[in-house]
Amino acid sequence: MRGEPSCPKCGGRVRAPGLFSDSWQCDVHGTVHPVQPVIPPSVDALNVVVHRTQVPLWMPWPLPVGWLFTGVACAGDDRTGGRATAVACTGPGPLGGMGELILVAEELGVGLGARYAGLDGPDPGPHMNVEKPPQAKVLAAGRPTPLWHVAGAPDDRAVFAGEALGMWLWAVVWPEQSGLLMYDELVLADLREAGAEVELVPCGALSPRLLQP
Repeated sequence: MRGEPSCPKCGGRVRAPGLFSDSWQCDVHGTVHPVQPVIPPSVDALNVVVHRTQVPLWMPWPLPVGWLFTGVACAGDDRTGGRATAVACTGPGPLGGMGELILVAEELGVGLGARYAGLDGPDPGPHMNVEKPPQAKVLAAGRPTPLWHVAGAPDDRAVFAGEALGMWLWAVVWPEQSGLLMYDELVLADLREAGAEVELVPCGALSPRLLQP
């Protein structure tokens, strides 16, 4: 995703609006909200997305012990504002080793969450059995938010999804066993509302998962 805008669904190149279209176009997926180039994790990078996005920017807050913010991506342009966000965090897994978590907030049909989940997408609904009790719960912007396991994802990751603030909320965790993290009732903050606390976010190296889901 570095360097130039890309398709949120496949990562392919997109064409900017021009004479024949007033929207960004992917040869495979048609009209899309382009993913902007990922920049190294920093408080400044977070602030750029905070001021651009129209959807939540979710992060566990406080972060689990030893975890760091490791990148942010945003789909949308200056005209429409951000229509999807992805925040990466990395730290000690519940069963040892390193775990990685990407939290995606997006409008219906954007497809960024499905891309990180390894699904055709664009939305998690067909892959969730909401007739059963949710497998995980988080507190998102102060509201209890159920998350269901999303079936059909590759074996190397655990995927959960639900709805928060009227948007899809995806949680994608690597490796799969680190999905236990989602059973701890994480508290998620929308960083658009964090104000000066954003300055306190500890930053690590850029997660390769943001670039190569």
